[in-house]
Amino acid sequence: MARTRNNRSLDAAATLRTAGLRPTRQRIELVGLLFGAGDRHMTAESLHAEAVRAGVQVSLATVYNTLHQFTESGLLRQVVVDAARSYFDTNTGDHQHFFVEDDGTLIDIPGENIAVAGVPAPPKGMSVDRIDVVVRVKRS
Repeated sequence: MARTRNNRSLDAAATLRTAGLRPTRQRIELVGLLFGAGDRHMTAESLHAEAVRAGVQVSLATVYNTLHQFTESGLLRQVVVDAARSYFDTNTGDHQHFFVEDDGTLIDIPGENIAVAGVPAPPKGMSVDRIDVVVRVKRS
């Protein structure tokens, strides 16, 4: 049975409420774009362009703000590739990334395939939240 747009909107609204976010029209539309096609790595600009193609009325600033809200609420994981480029990952599970420098894409590396040794003890009163590994690759 095919899911209707209304059912997807209800699912998106429930997802947002569970994450502690108010289900606004723009958030619901962005949840549908982000999570409607499996695990993805998106920049704010690429999500904005996809939203425009889909007829969603949303500014780039709203997309940036929404992506950061989704990250803070645990719906997304931010992957910082360099000072000028961040991706937002719909897969929040244990994994790392290959960054393909030739075309700016990210490829998941399963968490069990990476081991990080020699992590120093954090300062008193702090704990390690997670370790991000980005392996930069070029096509040969």
